[in-house]
Amino acid sequence: MYWLKKINIFIRSSIFSVLMLISTIIYSFICLAAFPFPLHYRYKLITAFTSTMLWLLKVICHIDYKIEGLENIPKDRSGIVLSKHQSTWETFFLQGLFHQAAIILKRELLWVPFFGWGLAIIDPIAINRSKASDAMNQIITQGRKCLEAGRWILIFPEGTRIPPGKVGKYRIGGARLATTTGYPVIPVAHNAGCFWPKRSFIKTPGTIHVVIGALIETKNRSPEDVLAEAKNWIESTMKKL
Repeated sequence: MYWLKKINIFIRSSIFSVLMLISTIIYSFICLAAFPFPLHYRYKLITAFTSTMLWLLKVICHIDYKIEGLENIPKDRSGIVLSKHQSTWETFFLQGLFHQAAIILKRELLWVPFFGWGLAIIDPIAINRSKASDAMNQIITQGRKCLEAGRWILIFPEGTRIPPGKVGKYRIGGARLATTTGYPVIPVAHNAGCFWPKRSFIKTPGTIHVVIGALIETKNRSPEDVLAEAKNWIESTMKKL
């Protein structure tokens, strides 16, 4: 029974991976054609893709999710999302959860064929990590514009996917953007890495648990203080998942 279960998971993971690859290639060309259209329409195009991937993941790989704390997302203001990063899954999921989220990422990702084209059409904040001071100025300048336009900013403060049970180094950029602009931070914890691990082909069936934390106000506070509060909440919540 053990090996039959492993073979079943392998087959389902294979089917999903093939479908995701084919869909990504097709969507990339659609994305290129969508560049002239306003962001509103381009974002709908991408969220349609990510929603489809989440549905396929549920149907084929039997990976579902549950959300706790949706009431903590305000309807009348935007802010900066600081999320745990374990998997590819949350990059799909969070795009549809927060209004026209502008993800902060390294600019090299936009050069990846097909995948990068899809990222480019939703106007992310692509930074050059080799120049730290320039990157921070870019985050604040572009981030402020996005926030004032009603968009959320999505940041993975650990910078890269961290395996379950591990804690990466939390970078200050998101907290500094928040304290500089006065917009709130909303922390997010989840255990997606338990089901779709980093650099893993296999997708393990189960239910991903996502927890949305309460808003963290940032006015008249230091970036270090805000980051510490967000990190403490995220990591303490991770221990409960």
